[in-house]
Amino acid sequence: MKLTTRGHYSVKALLDLSLQPRYEPTSVKAIAQRQDLPAPYLEKLLIEMRRAGLVSSVRGAQGGYQLARPPAQISLGQILEAVGESVEPLARHAPDAEQAEDWVTFSLWHRLHQKLKEALYSISLEDLYYDARSWQAAQGQTTSFVV
Repeated sequence: MKLTTRGHYSVKALLDLSLQPRYEPTSVKAIAQRQDLPAPYLEKLLIEMRRAGLVSSVRGAQGGYQLARPPAQISLGQILEAVGESVEPLARHAPDAEQAEDWVTFSLWHRLHQKLKEALYSISLEDLYYDARSWQAAQGQTTSFVV
């Protein structure tokens, strides 16, 4: 499985929102500038994530997008699913009933796929936040946070 641009941008946007004090709303333009993302594309992704219940939108001069729930309750799997990312490691495959090796390979990939899905849904936005912070500290970087 490879994290595509859609998935990468979505994770970056939600990590950015997790940094807002008390998870207050922030504008698409501000997120796009901080994370060096194209604002129109980011807006589309945020709309998809709003439909999935990961973010909420607030109208008005101080409006924008904010997390709909705490970062510990948002998984990487939910983020990827919200923007249409597939967690399928391989194209669908039907094993050949005559070849045991084909069934063994199919079974192996099926089990790996299940473990991958479990992992994606067990990693929270909060986990990613702390992983990124730890990496920055290890690199000697200051508290600025661009993922």
